[in-house]
Amino acid sequence: MSGFRKKTKIVATIGPASEDKDILLKMFKAGVNVIRVNFSHAEEEVVKKWVRTVRDLNEEHGFSVALLADLQGPKLRVGVVKEGTIVNAGDIITFTSENIEGDAKQVYMSYPQFAKDVKVGERILLDDGKLIFEVVETNLTDKVVAKVIQGGPLKSKKGVNLPNTQISLPALTEKDIKDAMTAIKYEFDWIALSFVRHKEDVIDLQNLIQKHCNHKIPIIAKIEKPEAITNIEEIVHVVDGIMVARGDLGIEIPMEKVPLIQKNLVSICKTQCKPVIIATQMMESMIDGLTPTRAEVNDVANSVLDGADAVMLSGETSVGKHPVEVIENMSKIIVSVEDDHHIQIPLHYPKKGSERYITDMICYNAAGMVGQVGAKAIITLTQSGYTAFQISSHRPLANIIVFTSNKRIINMLSLLWGVKAYLYEGLKSTDETVVEVNKNIKEKGYIKSGDFVINLNAMPSFANSLTNTLRLTQI
Repeated sequence: MSGFRKKTKIVATIGPASEDKDILLKMFKAGVNVIRVNFSHAEEEVVKKWVRTVRDLNEEHGFSVALLADLQGPKLRVGVVKEGTIVNAGDIITFTSENIEGDAKQVYMSYPQFAKDVKVGERILLDDGKLIFEVVETNLTDKVVAKVIQGGPLKSKKGVNLPNTQISLPALTEKDIKDAMTAIKYEFDWIALSFVRHKEDVIDLQNLIQKHCNHKIPIIAKIEKPEAITNIEEIVHVVDGIMVARGDLGIEIPMEKVPLIQKNLVSICKTQCKPVIIATQMMESMIDGLTPTRAEVNDVANSVLDGADAVMLSGETSVGKHPVEVIENMSKIIVSVEDDHHIQIPLHYPKKGSERYITDMICYNAAGMVGQVGAKAIITLTQSGYTAFQISSHRPLANIIVFTSNKRIINMLSLLWGVKAYLYEGLKSTDETVVEVNKNIKEKGYIKSGDFVINLNAMPSFANSLTNTLRLTQI
């Protein structure tokens, strides 16, 4: 089954299971729109190889699959622990900044400021929340004493979550800066920033990109900290999109709160015309099995019904046994539900007095007109991609076709719900341009004779001005 015409996008993580060019090609054909490179597990030489493979497939087969660089962020971990170590409820253990081999009495913590930042009574979660500790005392320099609340095997190099602690580490670590420079070097289409807490985290990465790159690379803020939920309005305002990273988020906050938070985050992003990705454990049983569980099918479907732009796969495609089949299954689920009337995007009117009020109003009315006339496509020309973000946010039940002479944004727009972008370098009048692009998408099979389409243009067309014209055309 081809995922070519689905509107909800699929983000797939590349890894040992999917790096083969033939496997990737099958995944692209099955419906992948964005390839995520997890910089937690990829050195530059590997990244270079993956980027080349994706770009070659795009060039050879006419795809426009985007590349997303996912920065690790300030991920905290314990050190090496003796094999077979078990901690039991009520035990006392010391977390130390001394890089020792751990046991049931003490363990190394990779976070140097831990003893200074943590407070008595705060909780330490280890190994995706499997182990829970409560801080008993801290010497404020290099040792924290904690009581085991929930015990079990204490394993080497497992991740640590501090849901109650205001950590002093920046969201953009030294490793992230190095990896962001690699993403800039290889011209990634998007960069995702992990463990965002407030807008300044995003601004720091924006400044780094602006300093070292001659064009904008849009940023995805990964929402996985309680502080991010508190500051979500200011974060969404400055970022280009968000990812609901439900893995760490479901550890940092009570897991039962995550479903409503997911719905709320999608709603906020739609009103701000920003794309949103739902991530983590979507079809995890397919890491080993050939079919998803019914609960996973429902999870993917409900994320689509919530109005997400994209759903993301992690281990399923990076290390799983069936990377192609998982994409095929996800595409089937998406296509079966994404045109359902239950998808209710909050109505968001353009703001009067805004810099792009005319363009915003044109896009708003174009999306509304789709249902009134049964239009099969909204066709727009753009240089920045702005109109694509606006139209997509209204979720019109029509193909959103974007033509641009800006080659750099074609792949980037592949993350947006319903958007398909193509290169167009014509320098003709508005009337001639409309005729030409309509003919082009008819040849591509999006529309047929007798269909209504909505064309959005700037007049005069040669001035590269803002979109200010809406035209209803019957093919």
